Amino acid sequence: MSELSHSERTMWQASEAELPPKATDEEINAKYDSREWRIITETNREQLPNFVEALKRPGWMELRPFYQRRLRWDIIRQSKLIESFIMNIPIPPLFVYESDLAKYEVMDGQQRLTAIKEFYSNSFKLTGLEQWPELNGRTYSKLPTSIKRGIDRRSISYIVLLKESAETSEDQLNIRKLVFERLNTGGIKLEHQEIRNSLFQGKFNDLLLKLANNTAFRQAWGLPVYNESEKENPSPELLESTFYSKMQDIEVILRFFALRHVQHFKRGVQGFLDLYMAKSRFFADADLKFLEDLFEITMTTARAIYGELLFRPWNKDKGWANKPQVAFTDAVFVGVSKNLHIASILVARKEAVIEATKRLIESNEDGTFTGRGNSKNDIKNRIDLFSNMLSEVAVAA
Repeated sequence: MSELSHSERTMWQASEAELPPKATDEEINAKYDSREWRIITETNREQLPNFVEALKRPGWMELRPFYQRRLRWDIIRQSKLIESFIMNIPIPPLFVYESDLAKYEVMDGQQRLTAIKEFYSNSFKLTGLEQWPELNGRTYSKLPTSIKRGIDRRSISYIVLLKESAETSEDQLNIRKLVFERLNTGGIKLEHQEIRNSLFQGKFNDLLLKLANNTAFRQAWGLPVYNESEKENPSPELLESTFYSKMQDIEVILRFFALRHVQHFKRGVQGFLDLYMAKSRFFADADLKFLEDLFEITMTTARAIYGELLFRPWNKDKGWANKPQVAFTDAVFVGVSKNLHIASILVARKEAVIEATKRLIESNEDGTFTGRGNSKNDIKNRIDLFSNMLSEVAVAA
């Protein structure tokens, strides 16, 4: 198959967006007076039991809209939120967006809201409390009467960005993205891919999320086989995986697609990934199907060759690494994709490929395959070296 989809062949020809023209003071004042990009809000406050009951109403509040990140709080952090309620420590308000009349989606506070909801449903036992260690191991229903009443008296406040803040569906989308990004400059720092997940929502981003569920891919990175229930109730294994919770698995796949265009590399790795995501908004369905098929075939071929060693670099003193490394994964992914026309030969000669891989890394011990350098030349060099090695193994057959 071709190395690039139809739109990818021309995606770099378009000039980058020009800076907007300078505006006069009068034009700036007119923009402000028109109330453009000013948000209308209201503040509500509910006692915790009433709020939890309201969450049960179908469609009232969407906890995880498309731009939200994956769940990241473990039981200890959830427990300490409950301890804060016990101690009457002020809790920051939630921020929600009124997507329709009296229907809301959480923009900031997903972790807090989830912790409250799960605690009241007895889904976890308090763990790691320092000020109230006597309550460790207790669920909500098992709390002493006075403690339970005390928590039930506490309230959660939430600031609503009203529907009137935007007139069109496009404005609504832009406001949600903008506010989500601004709100999440504090608290747990957003990772690069989490921000992309917010700002570049669309069919290509959906494809990245889908491909990350590939069984062989998850196994290579030590993640459990995908289960639909993990969207709402991720396993402890997933919650403990920063690779998963920070969406680094999604970024690895994005790197594969983007670094196939390394000749156009600019702005550093993260900036280049941002640029590819921005340009992907114009991909047609045929492009997305091409990329999905390319990923699946490349993944299947690489897995057939390397098995359990997939994405793990070799070290002549320590042997194969005990886990994958991102820079080496770039070389394997892109290198294999460039040689799919000889995939059957490479799979048949997998032992020779593995031995050639060891020799390649041993002859480039300067960090070529460990990501010590991430300039355009560094990345292009390791991809080319790996791709050429595969070609040479096939030719020697």
